[in-house]
Amino acid sequence: KTRMKLLLAAALFVLYTFDSADSSAYDKILTHSRIRARKEGPNVCALQQVVGTKKKYFSTCRNWYHGAICGKKATVLYECCPGYINFTPFFFFTILQNQYADISKVRPEIEGSGSFTFFAPSNEAWELLDEDVRNALVSNVNIELYNALHYHMANKRLLTKDLKNGMTITSMYNDLDLHINHYSNGVVTVNCARIISGNQIATNGVVHVIDRVISAIGNSMQDVIEVEDDLTTLSDLAQTSGLLEKLGQPGHYTLFAPTNDAFDKLGSDVLERLQSDKEVLKALLSFHLLDSVQCSEAIMVGSSYETLEGNNIEIGCDGDSLTVNGVKMVLKKDIVTKNGVIHLIDQVLLPDSAKQVMELLGSSQSTFGDMISELGISTSMASDAEYTFLAPLNDVFTDDLRVILENHVLKNKIMLGQLYNGQLLETIAGKTLRVFIYRTAVCIENSCLIRGTKEGANGALHLMKTLLKPAAKTMFEILKQNGNFKIFLSLMEAAGLTDVLRQEGSFTLFAPSDKAFASLATRDLELLKSNKNALKTILLYHLTNAVFVSGGLEVGVTNLLKSLQGSSLNTTQVNSVKVPEADIMATNGVVHFVNQVLYPGGMTIHSLQ
Repeated sequence: KTRMKLLLAAALFVLYTFDSADSSAYDKILTHSRIRARKEGPNVCALQQVVGTKKKYFSTCRNWYHGAICGKKATVLYECCPGYINFTPFFFFTILQNQYADISKVRPEIEGSGSFTFFAPSNEAWELLDEDVRNALVSNVNIELYNALHYHMANKRLLTKDLKNGMTITSMYNDLDLHINHYSNGVVTVNCARIISGNQIATNGVVHVIDRVISAIGNSMQDVIEVEDDLTTLSDLAQTSGLLEKLGQPGHYTLFAPTNDAFDKLGSDVLERLQSDKEVLKALLSFHLLDSVQCSEAIMVGSSYETLEGNNIEIGCDGDSLTVNGVKMVLKKDIVTKNGVIHLIDQVLLPDSAKQVMELLGSSQSTFGDMISELGISTSMASDAEYTFLAPLNDVFTDDLRVILENHVLKNKIMLGQLYNGQLLETIAGKTLRVFIYRTAVCIENSCLIRGTKEGANGALHLMKTLLKPAAKTMFEILKQNGNFKIFLSLMEAAGLTDVLRQEGSFTLFAPSDKAFASLATRDLELLKSNKNALKTILLYHLTNAVFVSGGLEVGVTNLLKSLQGSSLNTTQVNSVKVPEADIMATNGVVHFVNQVLYPGGMTIHSLQ
């Protein structure tokens, strides 16, 4: 007896494992709904109903804990799970049982033998149907209704686990296809109609209740665009860009199609500019196209989707409205085609790749943009040329100076991936900027880039942490002009190293100020000058043979810099003596002011005695 129990348990485990492995997203969310309602009795499921509507969902955990569907409050209710529902007759069955039953060819097929799948519209779905269409179906049972019914049927039994995303099913009406989409949130659609109650098993097949009446599909996206009166501008632009032909090819796409009014909102100047550049136009239109089918009923929360242009858009919902990048702009949803679905929108989506470089500036760089405009720099930029903005954030501006801004506009369009260490960049004012590449940072002169690089049609935008300070003087000239480094310069001269501060190269200098030598007596300084080798050792320890700006040094780790003296200089040692002023760019490197003398390997002045 015990052995039989173990065998039975093992068999149940195998069946459960097999069923779980073979289950679909719909089945899994149904299981979750059943678990949530387990206290309500057997075969009961927990659902969410959008307040003020008849819409019900076996929702995801995210919707469940937010207590909302598409941003609208949802209440919890408990109903019999699909497969255990005692149905009120649907519209089709009502038709079959009334005065048309005797002359209809529909009833024998529904009640006869076979193995069918029937996607049955609910009563509410028929109420939503256009009245003229509904009347036409009812008035001609043996042709219109018969054909409509057959388009909702397949001549084989398909459960929700068999309804794979992207599959097509041959219907019983002229072998026309039904398009299935099965989403990760458990929603299953047929021609974008949502299955609201699946897997109602019958002796001759299975019934899936859907939320709308579906109609036969014969057109591609290209066909729809070419005949739709509201999409003539889109049709012309798609033809010009070469994208229209793609929209006629097999695939699984979602197109957010801007109407004529949407393009009119751009203005004639912008539209002409877009039309004049085929690649920009193609990028613009590709930004409206997804390589997946996103039916409106499948979108219950916001998600990001990659467009064929390469960048992402956020598709969400607000009640019954679809949103794109958080904006309600969808006028008409779910125009189902052979190769996807079209949603009409009343705004054109502009990707960065279709924008002018001035249009790339965001709110955090508005000061830079305003100053560029006010000083006339933007108007002097040639319309047929390319540029790169090195755009500081608003809070770094202290002076309203044209010279400063000109340092932040480069000739030519240079993307992040094109920058390399030692590269020289030319500004629109003719000045030269140097590029420094570090393990975790990319810097131009003293300023390092932060995330947010954008590529536009005629330029690029890189966000900068600080204002750029291009080099104008050598290290020697900087220290001489400052006036607070007399002792250091005199020691460099005594050691015969002054030319190092003047010569071309790429050095980093930690320059000790006069304050750094304040603790040394005159006798100590003389001792230093008298021992030329020791003096050189100490002074060269303050120099490295590479440019290290502070933004390129990693925080929280020890950065070892090879000094000209030969020993390693670590940034922990430099930080311990404090750097009152850093990143003074020189034509031959960078200078960091320090208020303490740095000694290699424990050497001090007194160790020379």
